[in-house]
Amino acid sequence: MGLICIFNGPNLNLLGTREPEIYGRDTLDDVESLCAEKCRELGHAMRFMQSNSEGDLVTWIQEARGKADAIVINPAAYTHTSIAIRDALSAFAGPFVEVHISNVHARESFRHHSYVSGIASAVIAGCGIAGYGYAIDTVARLLGHD
Repeated sequence: MGLICIFNGPNLNLLGTREPEIYGRDTLDDVESLCAEKCRELGHAMRFMQSNSEGDLVTWIQEARGKADAIVINPAAYTHTSIAIRDALSAFAGPFVEVHISNVHARESFRHHSYVSGIASAVIAGCGIAGYGYAIDTVARLLGHD
């Protein structure tokens, strides 16, 4: 049907080895496989990217304008710091879902604020990597493609 872009922020390339007691033992490859299967199941194409650079994420979001139908984004630490990512997302016309592997609200107080949540179509946190599947289901539903 359409294209769903799945963008991942800093340190998510370390999934499976970085703080597994918080993020679990699943790797970013596992996340990509889960997303690919969910997109295939729903008939959507997928673009899956990860960067430790804020500028890369902003560029990818801008490039998605007019090409992608929806975005699923885990901005990771940039959730709490990046007005640039928020501004790029606000210029995207389609739905987007913010996703976090851990429950950011049960963690350090600085993680409780998100620059992205206020403009997101939905926010999913604390469901492990399954949250990505829920996010894809959500954008598909919002697009009327469920």
